Amino acid sequence: MRIAALSDIHGNLWALDAVLADIKNRQVDQIVNLGDILSGGLHPEQTADRLMPLSLPTISGNHERQVLTDSPANMSLSDEHAAKNLRADQLRWIADLPSTLRLNEDVLLVHGTPQSDLVYYLETVTSDGIRCANIAEVTQRTTDTDATLILCGHSHIQRAMQLDDGRLIVNPGSVGLQAYSADHPAPHIVEMGSPHARYAIVERREAGWLAELIAIPYDWQQAALVAERNGRMDWGRALRTGRV
Repeated sequence: MRIAALSDIHGNLWALDAVLADIKNRQVDQIVNLGDILSGGLHPEQTADRLMPLSLPTISGNHERQVLTDSPANMSLSDEHAAKNLRADQLRWIADLPSTLRLNEDVLLVHGTPQSDLVYYLETVTSDGIRCANIAEVTQRTTDTDATLILCGHSHIQRAMQLDDGRLIVNPGSVGLQAYSADHPAPHIVEMGSPHARYAIVERREAGWLAELIAIPYDWQQAALVAERNGRMDWGRALRTGRV
């Protein structure tokens, strides 16, 4: 079984289309979507229209939850842009998404961890910033599932880690945004260092799961210009460079 895992599209239609085109040449059996789909400074409505007819196995991320539940006064700029531009049918679509999904007995889809859409799975944030989580931290976050493959998103950092019992956790990285700053649970910066759209292909082989982490080019200059026209200069730099 070959699964293409997408996460953190954030309304970046150019990056999404490039990733979907690349997947067509790779003979996958299933595409899955790990949440944070529409919020950002770009095209939430058009991105939803691209994805909804595909009926991919899809879970919600923290941004879907926030668009639906936060008051306008408390919304981030990214969530506010999505909430203002999404149609009623698109809001119903994200409202119906589960927070986690068991694709089959071996594969679990989560956004952050099985317990929270706000906790990074393969990274840990301290007062010094963000670092790669150690094996003990990741094992503790995996206590609630016996799935042999856990696909996660949220941090935008492409990474895979295998636990001592053989379970594999894979973050495909972000399709649509390669750098950002955040305040939860402490101030930190995420930078992939290049603007390429990212996703992953995982394949079940006799020896276990194999993960291929993929980065592909797309028209990030056009995406950056649209973000800047929408008042998101921070997104303009992140989209062009993969840096904050």
